[in-house]
Amino acid sequence: MKKIALPVMLLLGLFGQAMATEASKAYVGNAEAGKAKSATCAACHGPDGNSLTDAYPKIAGQHASYIYKQLKDFKAGAASGGKEGRNNAIMAGMVAALTEEDMQDLAAYFASQKVTAGTTPDDAVVAGEKLFRGGDLQRGIAACQACHGPRGVGHSLAKFPTISNQHAAYIKAQLLAFRAGERANDPNGMMRDIAKKLTDQDIEILSKYVGGLH
Repeated sequence: MKKIALPVMLLLGLFGQAMATEASKAYVGNAEAGKAKSATCAACHGPDGNSLTDAYPKIAGQHASYIYKQLKDFKAGAASGGKEGRNNAIMAGMVAALTEEDMQDLAAYFASQKVTAGTTPDDAVVAGEKLFRGGDLQRGIAACQACHGPRGVGHSLAKFPTISNQHAAYIKAQLLAFRAGERANDPNGMMRDIAKKLTDQDIEILSKYVGGLH
């Protein structure tokens, strides 16, 4: 197994001014208050957001704006019977009683934690790097780094999540869900458009690759 070190690159701004303005709204939460409220999250995500089971995502170190958005989307999904937001039976129960303040506090707490390091299997490095950094022009697949950055750290203002260090099984599950249209809370359908062009092999390689992308 090896950790991938990439040269520092500037992330090109690929989203419009209107989107940037909307995304720049402040998300302010109290991390200490969030810690006190996080006990029910620990069963799946771990006390500090580093889940030990790869079915659940690591949320330690994730952008607060992204965590907050996902919590709101889960709440919207529960309220609409899955017609809006993000639909997940477990999370629907978890967010049901959360207030706006609760969601912002939880987002602030988990964002303040340090994610545990991940790795990339040797057999996924070359192919994973090629697809992540360059995409596939012939198939109309955009480079993953265009939104998630060369090291997979995402962009907080645009709510593009950090995907480095994440469990491969979780990344795979989300790409499959986007491809099938089962997850539809991506801005302007961006992830669905990309995922539907990915083969099973592409998804397997990318899922393994991003784990050590830091």
